[in-house]
Amino acid sequence: MIVSKISVTLAVIASTAFTLVSSSLSSTVATNYTTLPTKINQQTDLQKSIANGKEVYADFCMQCHKATGNGSGGSYPPLDGSDWLKNKRTESIHAVKYGIKGAIVVNGKKFSSMMPPMGLSDEEVADVMNYIMNSWSNKQAKMVTVAEVASVKK
Repeated sequence: MIVSKISVTLAVIASTAFTLVSSSLSSTVATNYTTLPTKINQQTDLQKSIANGKEVYADFCMQCHKATGNGSGGSYPPLDGSDWLKNKRTESIHAVKYGIKGAIVVNGKKFSSMMPPMGLSDEEVADVMNYIMNSWSNKQAKMVTVAEVASVKK
């Protein structure tokens, strides 16, 4: 009889300990599991804009400026390493937002092809500008914002 009571008592203690340990492990695993993907998937606003801009670039710009950003010979200027893009930020935004007519000089070479307006929203313009200004050999510290694009008037 004493052996039975001791066995039952030990069984209850073991069961309680198992429940406590397994519940503690479950909550630790669940907590760690749910927080890990959040940390991995966090992107800066610039990274999100660049990702969106890559899609806009593929749809509207790549045909002329090519996947490499090197442009098309004498017809369309390069975006990769473009001094015009780097030094004429407002003019670059204006060109993407409203198109461009007339000659421009990029990296010492004259280009006179017309770029029609693409009908992009201010957000799409900001995104594609962030993409081209941070792709290939281009690196810009200051993000192009929707407010900055909206302030560029025709």
